[in-house]
Amino acid sequence: MPFHPGELAVQRAMGQAETAEHVGRSIRPDLPAVAADFLAAQRFLVLAATAPDGAVWASMLTGPPGFAHAADERTLLIDTRPDPDDPIGAALTTAAPIGLIALQPQRRRRMRVNGIAEPHGPGLRITTEQVYSNCPKYIARRDPVAHHATPPPPAHRRPDLDSAMLATITAADTFFIASTDPAGRADASHRGGNPGFLQAISPTLLRWPDYSGNSMFMTLGNLVTQPRCGLLIPDWTTGGTLQLTGTATINTDPATFAPGAQSSLDFTVTEVVTRPEGPLRWGPPEPSPANPPTATANTQ
Repeated sequence: MPFHPGELAVQRAMGQAETAEHVGRSIRPDLPAVAADFLAAQRFLVLAATAPDGAVWASMLTGPPGFAHAADERTLLIDTRPDPDDPIGAALTTAAPIGLIALQPQRRRRMRVNGIAEPHGPGLRITTEQVYSNCPKYIARRDPVAHHATPPPPAHRRPDLDSAMLATITAADTFFIASTDPAGRADASHRGGNPGFLQAISPTLLRWPDYSGNSMFMTLGNLVTQPRCGLLIPDWTTGGTLQLTGTATINTDPATFAPGAQSSLDFTVTEVVTRPEGPLRWGPPEPSPANPPTATANTQ
């Protein structure tokens, strides 16, 4: 059984335990050839890890296709790692649990790898523990248009969201969430929807809908046991990123549910890290046909 008690509890509460048991059989510890080929084709990865102060963050790594590649069935090598300015940079100077999601927007494909990362030259070596694919639901299709090798500008930190950041959030069609299980193992996941699905209720409070997915509820299962988590919101045009850390709770009040949602997630911001530009740029989006309509839910 690949699930911990938090995941099992959410699966039962949502009435999807039987489906989760079936889908969970696809989780494996090794990298099959199709997964290795998929990872080698990617231009960016999102990593989840816990910083030395206990905060959970999601960070992005970019590179030309091949910058992530399998050395063997249980080893993934990445040719770069987060810089010291990144919130998880210090955490990955030694062996640490890590979650990873590879998203290929132009083909609406994604897969996840969880395991242990350790420094390997200028990059990382990841020993895999969980490898599995996710469905294409809610992925906005977009094509890469440029990759600049120049280093990104320095990161800026603040305790809350300013007006420009709030505008970025309400315009977002994609974000990534980092969470951890009761044993500290990390996981990175994707969330997508029409612009407006991620609501900025205040400079320190966000809300988003939990749409139906693969029924495993790995993220929600983590959050009911370990509320600390991190969000990463990419700016696909500039390559910039907005990284948030804080805590999340499952909101079961139907008055807060957006159309198509099983529940709502309320995220309280404790720190913000922003970079205005990054090396990888993308073209305009084609929304996922699976996206439910967006409507403003009751924010009380």
